[in-house]
Amino acid sequence: MSDTSSQNTSNPNPNSSTGAPNVMSAAEALASAAAAMGSDTQAAPSSQAAAPQDPLADAQAELANVKAQNATLADQYLRAQADVQNARRRADDEISKARKFAVEGFADSLLPVLDSLEAGLAIQNATSEQIREGAEATLRQLKSALERNKVIEINPTAGTKFDPHHHQAISVVPADQEANTVVTVLQKGYLIADRVLRPSLVTVTAPK
Repeated sequence: MSDTSSQNTSNPNPNSSTGAPNVMSAAEALASAAAAMGSDTQAAPSSQAAAPQDPLADAQAELANVKAQNATLADQYLRAQADVQNARRRADDEISKARKFAVEGFADSLLPVLDSLEAGLAIQNATSEQIREGAEATLRQLKSALERNKVIEINPTAGTKFDPHHHQAISVVPADQEANTVVTVLQKGYLIADRVLRPSLVTVTAPK
C-alpha cells in the first residue's frame, strides 16, 4: 500500500505539466491574428486615400472647362460684332439722311424771298419807285436768309491788305495807297462758315 501511494504522489498526471504550454501558444496565435487583421483593416482606407486620381478624368474635366470658356467668348464676340454692325448701319442711315436733307433748312429760309418776288410781279402798273422798294426789301430778305445759313459776304474796303485766300486779283492798278492792297471790288465773294464759296474779285495796287 505504501509503495503504491508513493508512486501516485511522485508521478502526477503528465497532461498537467505538458498541456499548459500548448494552451498559451494557441491564445498568443489568436491574439497575433486579431492584431494583424486590425492593422490590415486600418491600413486599407489609408491605401485607398493615397491612391492617385485618374489622369484621363482630369484631362476630360479640363477639356470641358475650356470648351465652356470658348463658347462664352464666342457668344461675346458675336454680340460685339452685331453691336458694331448695328452702329455702322445707324451711322450710314444718318449720313444718308443728312445728305438728302442738307439743304432743307436753307431752302426753307429762301421761301419768303420767293414769295416776295412773286408778290411784286403780281402788282400791275407798279411805279419805278414801288419796284425799287420791293427789290430792296427782297434783297434784305435774301441777305438775312444767307446769314442765317452762315453764308457771309467777302466785301473788302479800299486799302484792305490783299488776301489770296479770300480775294482774287483781276488787275494791278496805280493808286495812292499802300502797295498790294485792294483798290476796288468788282464782285463780292462769299464764305460758308470758314470755307470760301467764291473769292471776291478785286483790283490791287501795284508794288512801288
